[in-house]
Amino acid sequence: MGAASITVLAGCGSNDALAQQAKAGDNKNYIAGDGSVTEYAPSQRTPPVVLTGKLYDGTAVSSADWAGQVVVLNFWYAACAPCRLEAPRLEALWEQFQRDGVRFYGVNIRDEEQTATAFERSFGITYPSMEDKNGGILLAMAQYVPPQAVPTTLVLDRQGRVASRILGLADQGILKTLILSAQAE
Repeated sequence: MGAASITVLAGCGSNDALAQQAKAGDNKNYIAGDGSVTEYAPSQRTPPVVLTGKLYDGTAVSSADWAGQVVVLNFWYAACAPCRLEAPRLEALWEQFQRDGVRFYGVNIRDEEQTATAFERSFGITYPSMEDKNGGILLAMAQYVPPQAVPTTLVLDRQGRVASRILGLADQGILKTLILSAQAE
């Protein structure tokens, strides 16, 4: 009976890319998203995101303040290799879209303030990041952000609903298209 249980359990995640990464044992210290892009039709979107956070400068942030604006949320941490690759892409898009009122926020899920700000300084990140070591924001977004799939990037529509999601490294062109799509609604 014990052997059958092990076989059944081993088979449960065999086709799951995230489970395969976890079992790989390559010590890379993160599970990368699979790069999938999901767009949600307006009629299929869930109610608006409700979250609060604190920026590293101490400023309180609330999703209630985003009404009427497109928002990009990027979940990251400094030791995440894909986060390092996408940082310049996100900054370039922030520079392009900030004049249109699109807000960008990083959500750092692991780092102390010094580590996070050093990362931002090294990569020239000028949009703000929220500290989320306690997991409150990640928990609020669990429907869209798998806890171990970092980076993950969400685009919220003007009503505060998740319009699209990128699991893993964000391609700059694809993310730009997703932002433009949310703006056009």
